This record gives sequence, structure tokens and C-alpha cells, in this order.
Amino acid sequence: MIKVLRGPRVTLRPLDGRDVDDQLRAVQDSEMRRLTGTHRTFTRAAIGAWVASRADAEGRYDWAVTETDGGGWLGDCALNDIDTDNGSAGFRIALDRRPGEGLGAEATGLVLGFAFGELGLYRVELEVFDFNVRARRSYEKSGFAVEGVKRGGLLWDGRRHDVICMAALHPALAPAGNAQVAGTVRGIGVPVWHTGHDLGSGSRHAPPGDPAANNERTCS
Repeated sequence: MIKVLRGPRVTLRPLDGRDVDDQLRAVQDSEMRRLTGTHRTFTRAAIGAWVASRADAEGRYDWAVTETDGGGWLGDCALNDIDTDNGSAGFRIALDRRPGEGLGAEATGLVLGFAFGELGLYRVELEVFDFNVRARRSYEKSGFAVEGVKRGGLLWDGRRHDVICMAALHPALAPAGNAQVAGTVRGIGVPVWHTGHDLGSGSRHAPPGDPAANNERTCS
């Protein structure tokens, strides 16, 4: 069962049938599609089937990001490709409501707290496109470090864009030289990581059916 994660302003609950229309609207939004690098189009039936399959999906957690006060839809996020042998996972988030209010930061903090705490993971990875400078700077301030670049990994509107690979490490287990991570993410609490539609979306290893996914490859 997917755990509900609650914060002061946002609550992460399992995706369910009430989210289909909101998710369909999000994947049809041109700016959301650009920020997530989404080329594929989706029908309501396809999204409904995807949402219905989330409860039984292995190696991942998919949440609807909602307002703690009132339960309104904000977006969705996922901790995916969980590798318990190596203590790693991918992360993506896409918020299409109330941009610029730091709600993506709070949602991400809840996920990282869960990943590093309850799951005991060592690292969480994401990808960000080179044109999303604001997102990259925010990730860096929040403890994410650039680990590599997939040159020309995204083709959008006839232009090639680099895909920047970033990761955050468990603050208590990170190497001593990783001062940025250890100093930014204190304990296993809530780090300040702005993300979502207001900054763009992070993604890694999203499966082909994922309506909020960008490219489906990973950094290595």
C-alpha cells in the first residue's frame, strides 16, 4: 500500500480515479509538455488505465500532490525505479497548479524524507533539461549535484537540448567531502528543493505508459 505523506501545505496520497481529468488536462498543457519533454499524446482511457494500475506497480510509489487544506489537485510525483540492492531511486514531479509558491519544494521534501528515512535509500536521482536554468539552480541550492550530461538527449521543436543528471545523497551517509549535500539537507527532514511546474520537472526511468514522464532513459 502506498503511504500517505502529509506536510503543512501539501499532502501526497495515492493516485486514484478522481485524478484522471486533472492529469489529462496537465499532459495537454503545452508548457507542461515542454518542461517534461513529453512527445506522446494520451487519451483519457489511457490515463485512467495508468492510474488504476498504480496501486499494484512494483518498485515505485506514485502520488497525487494535493493541498493539505481542502484536498485540491496540484500535480503528481513519483519515486520510481527503486533499487533496494544499491539503495537508489529516481524521482520526478510535475505541478500544474499554484506555481511559484514553493509547494513543489514541500512535496519533494516529503518524498526525500520517505526515501532516505523509511526506505533507507542512499541516493535519489533526477534529470532536468538545459533550458530550465531556474530549476537547475534551485536543485543545486537544495543539495543536488550535477553528475553528468546526456548531450543532445532531448529533441524539442527541431532543436537538441542537453539532459542534465543530478542526484541527492542521504545526508548522514554522504561522503565527508560532499559538504553541499550534508550542509543543505539536514537530518532526514525536509530539504528545500523547488521543483514542479513552477520550475520544471525532474524525471528518471519513467515507464512508457507514464503520462507525466519525460524521456525514459537514465543517466549512467
